[in-house]
Amino acid sequence: MSETKALVLELTRKYHKEQVTRGFEPGVTPILSSGAVLDEDDRLALVEAALDLRIAAGVHTRKFESDFARYFRLRKAHMVNSGSSANLLAVSALTSPKLGEMRLRPGDEAITVGAGFPTTINPLVQNGLTPVFVDVELGTYNASFEQIEAALTPRTRLIMIAHALGNPFPVAEVAELAARHGIYLIEDNCDAVGSTYRGKLTGTFGDLSTVSFYPAHHLTAGEGGCVLTPSLELARLVESMRDWGRDCWCEPGTDNTCLKRFDYQLGTLPAGYDHKYIFSHVGYNLKATDLQGALVRSQLKKLPDFVAARRANWRRLCDGLAEVPGLLLPRATPDSDPSWFGFALTVLPDAGFSRKDLVNFLEARRIGTRRLFGGNITRHPAYQDVRYRIVGELSNCDIVTEDTFWIGVYPGLSNEMLDYVVESITEFCTGKG
Repeated sequence: MSETKALVLELTRKYHKEQVTRGFEPGVTPILSSGAVLDEDDRLALVEAALDLRIAAGVHTRKFESDFARYFRLRKAHMVNSGSSANLLAVSALTSPKLGEMRLRPGDEAITVGAGFPTTINPLVQNGLTPVFVDVELGTYNASFEQIEAALTPRTRLIMIAHALGNPFPVAEVAELAARHGIYLIEDNCDAVGSTYRGKLTGTFGDLSTVSFYPAHHLTAGEGGCVLTPSLELARLVESMRDWGRDCWCEPGTDNTCLKRFDYQLGTLPAGYDHKYIFSHVGYNLKATDLQGALVRSQLKKLPDFVAARRANWRRLCDGLAEVPGLLLPRATPDSDPSWFGFALTVLPDAGFSRKDLVNFLEARRIGTRRLFGGNITRHPAYQDVRYRIVGELSNCDIVTEDTFWIGVYPGLSNEMLDYVVESITEFCTGKG
């Protein structure tokens, strides 16, 4: 390391230590629903990568992919520019002609839940699949195994469901169901990194799983995401579609990894056409940058502490609100240990107050709240012209739309903040009940 670079990094550490963190002032200091927790090492990682001008995906990104796949004990991880792109790639990879009769085709059905984030559903629509919506259970906010099984038809080719707010759906049973019927399973694990079901990490049950590194999530790269899989075949398809759809697998800046760059004849191209410019898929450029790789690689070292903090914060809220009237508290899916993304609350019909009343009260106290994403997604303008099917009724999704919201449990919240949240909710609910 040069003397100048060492000096810059030393000054970076000094600069970080000079940043002033103000104490918590109830009703004044914002209590965010989510946010990134960044420390001195994260700042240093970003600055060092910037000094080296590693702007395209490179050594940090590749090292992170290797480390992240090892964390899940999966074969491959491919970092991308967002969790939304990760979902798009996971679904698109399954439409590849290279899968032969197993490829997904327009009109095939994909089971998902009616209450969730749009980017779990949008890739299904974008690839011409038919979303089949099932309802959720109040409390866990996941679909039950029975609801998912009841949605199966001969046209079902995919199940794609997110672990709601970090709370696993019954993924082991669903994975067995998918295997028995010869259909694919994609786990949207964006909110659930570190969650376990029957002692096994979520994100390891499906054919593919996805993660987001948006600042709200368990790890952050600012923006970013990842597609993981135990299958080398599917990993190769994901990589191709992420990298413009090209047939070549050379890393940026490298040539002739296959040692026969000018010896291919594919499609109707002339023999010897440059393999770097042969395209086997209709793909995209969805790669991340090495600055993002450097940051999330630093974040990964802190993941066990982040997961522990989320669980502790969720438990503190649950214990503090246990006797408060008018609210349905969240509960973990049986056999699971969630790495919680948020703490969901549903206002009961006989509460004597509405969700809007409680949310307005909390927001006035600078306590951040969020809706449970889209609620009943079929009620949004974007999906009015989308072809889909509903199994049963989405009655609980409608309740979520009207009466459910969530508050934060992310590691940046102190016990003092969480206790203020409990005090505020208790004061409002006992006063109105």
